[in-house]
Amino acid sequence: MFKFRKSCRLILLMAAVPVAPAYSYAVTITAGPRAIYLQVGNGTFTGTFNGGGTPGTNTTVNLVTVTVPAAQVGNGTAQTMTTNSTTTASFLDNFTFCTVPAQVYIGGYFRLPGTTGTATLTVNTPATLTTTGSTIPFTKISWVSSGIGDTGVQAIPTGTFSGGTQTLTTFPVNTWRESCHAFSYLNDQVVGSGTYTGRATYTLSAP
Repeated sequence: MFKFRKSCRLILLMAAVPVAPAYSYAVTITAGPRAIYLQVGNGTFTGTFNGGGTPGTNTTVNLVTVTVPAAQVGNGTAQTMTTNSTTTASFLDNFTFCTVPAQVYIGGYFRLPGTTGTATLTVNTPATLTTTGSTIPFTKISWVSSGIGDTGVQAIPTGTFSGGTQTLTTFPVNTWRESCHAFSYLNDQVVGSGTYTGRATYTLSAP
C-alpha cells in the first residue's frame, strides 16, 4: 500500500461572549509509472501534469478560520470560513479553478501502467475542536464543493466532517480529480470565547 497525506488546520476564533472547461474536474490521464499525488491547499509541482511536469513535497498546513462576532454567536446563522491558502490554479493544466480566500483547492491523481485499480480519498478529524475548557463538535463544520467553470457532478463532493475517518471519494486508476471546497461553521450553539482548533488530515491511499 502507498499513501499520501496532507493536513488542513481549521480554527474558530470566537469573540468574547458571556457564556477552461465547463465540466466537473474528473479527467482521464495517460497510464504511466505507479504514482499517487494529493494536494490540499498549497502544493508543489514542477510545471504542469499535462506539460510533463512532476509533483513535489509540500509540508504546508493551511488554515481555515472564522471569527464569529459576539452578537451572532449561536444564533443559527452559518458563518463563512476563509483560508490562508493561495492556490487558485490546477497543476493539471494551470487552469484557474479556485477562488481564494473563499475556497481550498483539493485534488490529485492516481496512476498505474495498467487499467485496474482504485485509490481512496479519506479525511480524518478529531471529535471536537478545542480551546481551554470548552469544545465544539467537528460535525459543525461543512463544505460546499465547486470550481470555476464546473457544471457537472463534483469530483470531490460536498459534505460535513463526521468527527472521525470518512471516505470522500475514490480515484479510479489513471484519473485526475479536483474540487474547490468552501467551508462554513454551523454556529447553532452558544459557546465560550476562545480560539477553537482542530486538524483535518486528508489521505489518498491505494493498495
